[in-house]
Amino acid sequence: MADSGELARHWRYAELPGVDLLRARYVRKTFVRHTHEHFVIAAIAEGVEVFAHRGADQYAGAGALALVNPDTPHTGRAGVPEGWRYGAVYPSPDVMAEIAAETTTLRGAPGFVRPVLDDPRAARLVHQVLRAAEEGNALAADTLLRAAVTRLLRLNGGALPQREIRSAGARIAARARAVLEERLVDPPTLEQLAADLGTGSFALLRAFRDAYGLPPHAWLTDARVRRARRLLDAGTAPAEAAVAVGFTDQPHLNRHFARIVGVPPGAYQRERKNVQDPAGPTLLASGSWQNRQLIRTQVTWTSEPTPRENPTAPSYGTPWRSGSP
Repeated sequence: MADSGELARHWRYAELPGVDLLRARYVRKTFVRHTHEHFVIAAIAEGVEVFAHRGADQYAGAGALALVNPDTPHTGRAGVPEGWRYGAVYPSPDVMAEIAAETTTLRGAPGFVRPVLDDPRAARLVHQVLRAAEEGNALAADTLLRAAVTRLLRLNGGALPQREIRSAGARIAARARAVLEERLVDPPTLEQLAADLGTGSFALLRAFRDAYGLPPHAWLTDARVRRARRLLDAGTAPAEAAVAVGFTDQPHLNRHFARIVGVPPGAYQRERKNVQDPAGPTLLASGSWQNRQLIRTQVTWTSEPTPRENPTAPSYGTPWRSGSP
């Protein structure tokens, strides 16, 4: 919340197509279990983030990176009372595959092997990508992104796990997902869905959770938020997007959107309306963490970054309320 010093900015830079960008500082924020269509590469600058991933809590502190493959359910919360501050890039699977093919020996769809990697150099590269994007430095942003992804894949890359549908339960789960995708606005009840698929409610619930890591109702919310993001990117007003994807009204969308994306839909859309305009450096609200300076460095493909003089504070956008309305 604003009075707790929580700030976030979620945006795009036109010269980095297929990549979402985020700077944030959270204290009380809790991300519900959700997935992303893109990869998550989050570099922790201060504090500790804890996120549930494949049945276990993972801890990422300063200098470490939280790494999540697409369509992998995970959560997020503070691991220390002061919360955590981080910068993240979200490259699409196509962007990751292109970089992997050019700079690594990985073949096929690449992915991350471990969800947490302690590598301050890669973390610095991520922060430098964000700084270059904010300054409108396209050459630096593209170069630094490729350097960061290459390093992470070389240190922690492997073949992206592919979900194989073999059992009868998995096939039923896939059919249920197809129905929910088709009926996003007017979904059936669990009992109706199970009856239409010729199975029992609890059997369907168990099969769906085993296949997708989420129960059907949580998967549906996740899918609605994904579609709402596309509508917001296309210029649809938040109130209209809410109804179009099946939420009752904009506050209903606001609540779920912030719990998954990290910012409310209105703030999300404002930052992304004109991706051509870089945001200038912005002084943050009071607080010692906010007055610390993120080291800006020049990076080559083969050498350690060299500090530059007169670093400036990163821009985080405007404080916003993260709690439920």
